[in-house]
Amino acid sequence: QVQLVESGGGLVQAGGSLRLSCAASGRIFSINVMGWYRQAPGKQRELVAVITSGGHTNYADSVKGRFTISRDNAKNTVALQMNSLKPEDTAVYYCNINVFNNIYWGQGTQVTVSS
Repeated sequence: QVQLVESGGGLVQAGGSLRLSCAASGRIFSINVMGWYRQAPGKQRELVAVITSGGHTNYADSVKGRFTISRDNAKNTVALQMNSLKPEDTAVYYCNINVFNNIYWGQGTQVTVSS
């Protein structure tokens, strides 16, 4: 069984910063891709950022230059540093991992950015 535990969400003013963390545990030998997705009210879940085991990253255009994804392969953790936050970044953020094409999701953490 694989578990993902997220932390770091909260309420912040526009222009502020937050750091999300996600720790994976369970029967994990190697995680191919780790990432963050988000879902705002009334909208579909969308990719925010992903990172491969080799450190290659991909970001949504809306967060490029503001968000940074990183991972620690030894600890099976992934983090998302979010700077210059905007009200439109308000959403539930979900951690996601791909383990040999098996997809796992975290429970989600709320990020609210006030104007």
